[in-house]
Amino acid sequence: MTIPRLLVVDDDAETRNMLTQFLRQNGFIALPCDSEAGVRDHLANGRVDLILLDVMLGDENGVQICARLRAEQDVPIILVSALSADHQRMAGYEVGADDYVAKPFNPDLLLARVRAVLQRAKRSSSLIYRRSTSVFRFDGWTYDSKRDEVRSPEGFQVTLSRRETGILKVFLANPHIPLTREEIAAALDVTGDAQGQDGSGRAIDVAVGRLRSKIEADPKEPRMLRTERGVGYVFATDVTVDQSA
Repeated sequence: MTIPRLLVVDDDAETRNMLTQFLRQNGFIALPCDSEAGVRDHLANGRVDLILLDVMLGDENGVQICARLRAEQDVPIILVSALSADHQRMAGYEVGADDYVAKPFNPDLLLARVRAVLQRAKRSSSLIYRRSTSVFRFDGWTYDSKRDEVRSPEGFQVTLSRRETGILKVFLANPHIPLTREEIAAALDVTGDAQGQDGSGRAIDVAVGRLRSKIEADPKEPRMLRTERGVGYVFATDVTVDQSA
């Protein structure tokens, strides 16, 4: 299971940064954004599991943005606004918003609403992404998720343990995003890739070291699976995905 990846869309930098940090502290990958163009860039270049979209977005209108996005895809959207009259809420729901949260709000209540929307979004973009994904390509390597095979740029199959494969899948689903050891361990536990093994930071370090020894040209100077000082690790290479129908 991938770590939920959320977009926080607000033109107020203080609010945007506060929400981003709060969501990250509660186990999500939260990415700041301040415009429709930014939202579309994120959607085009990676997985998005939910969008927190401010209604009053500078010169742009969050309700109209929601309507345009909903016409194209099923990514869950929660509208956030200081406008809380019934007709304003209805306008949001009518264009396909999954929820509408009025400002000011209790952060814990917002967190509960985010989790509820993610849980009930049976056809969210992330679930479709996971079901349809077949082959990941990264730095000349390939991982075939249907066959559970990893091949080197030279075409040789490389054998990984279940735990190493699980860690690789977490990184492939979250490229260029620093992940803490706790986030990696939680993702492994949810998918069953932990196999009841030690999920401590030290155990993650050992498993990452073994994975490096198999996919890095120089494990002591890794190019892809890098240590992010003060955080954990980051998969520092582009990942492309071939999807089956």
